[in-house]
Amino acid sequence: MAVTRNADATKPLRSSGAFSTWLTRHASTSLGALGRLSRQPFASLMIVLVIAVTLALPAAINVIVKNAQSVSGSWNNALDFSVYLKQDLSVSEAESLARLIDQRADVESVTLITADDALAEFKLQSGFGAALDQLSDNPLPHALVVRPSPGNTTASLILLQEEIGNLPESDLVQVDTEWVQRFHAILDIVRQAIAIGAALLGIAIVVVIGNTIRLDIENRREEIEVTKLIGASNAFVRRPFLWTGFWYGLLGGAFALLLVEYGLYLLKGPVTRLAGLYQGNITVASLDIVESAAIVGVACFLGLFASWVTAARHMHRIEPR
Repeated sequence: MAVTRNADATKPLRSSGAFSTWLTRHASTSLGALGRLSRQPFASLMIVLVIAVTLALPAAINVIVKNAQSVSGSWNNALDFSVYLKQDLSVSEAESLARLIDQRADVESVTLITADDALAEFKLQSGFGAALDQLSDNPLPHALVVRPSPGNTTASLILLQEEIGNLPESDLVQVDTEWVQRFHAILDIVRQAIAIGAALLGIAIVVVIGNTIRLDIENRREEIEVTKLIGASNAFVRRPFLWTGFWYGLLGGAFALLLVEYGLYLLKGPVTRLAGLYQGNITVASLDIVESAAIVGVACFLGLFASWVTAARHMHRIEPR
């Protein structure tokens, strides 16, 4: 029993030792792969820059779309629409209708503009005050200015306008938000184009890294044959190339972040001056932590995937003679 307990007690130690050995070997291999890249600085830098530019293009466009969406989110006033009520409606009935519409979850606020207020404002702005004073009756109806909630989509806005326009008290719904809806539709198309473009550029990164790893394997054919001759497995021989692909992806992703951030830094000055001309306050949003981590993570994954596929495809063709 004592021998059994001692054997059982050594199992965690053996597992810990095996993991420590595995970790040490991978750390040594990763540093060796990084060292080989540093011994070919120009070629390695060119490949890293190609990966960085390829990743930076969709990332930069995505940031531009995000900033455009942020700016459009401040256009709440542009989403307002006017509801002209029927001529025979009284002020109290118009107020009741305004309170009823204001209770809707998809409506942020409702402002009542009475016929008298509208006529007084029209007199001030038109310059025909003396002529309008000769009118016996006010020709203008009561009107409601409806501001939808910020969470409304294009479809829900159209539905809201149709439902209010179908009310018996409503005479006309005037909508001036077609350009905003077109802008959001364009943003949706751009987002889909970014996804498609990012997928195609991801394939391009896999091809670039895969071709680089293939050339590296061919250049080290004799070394691989000798390593296999002394009993090394394909997994052992493949390990340095996997780490090479990982480093390409990691460095390419890091350089992509630098390119995007530098581009946004150059844009901040012109955007601030443009906002000042229109008396606005627009700030350029950059990549957040999640987006930055996603770019680097995807780059590392593409590097590992490309190197694994390439190494697995070519490794079995190299056998000691």
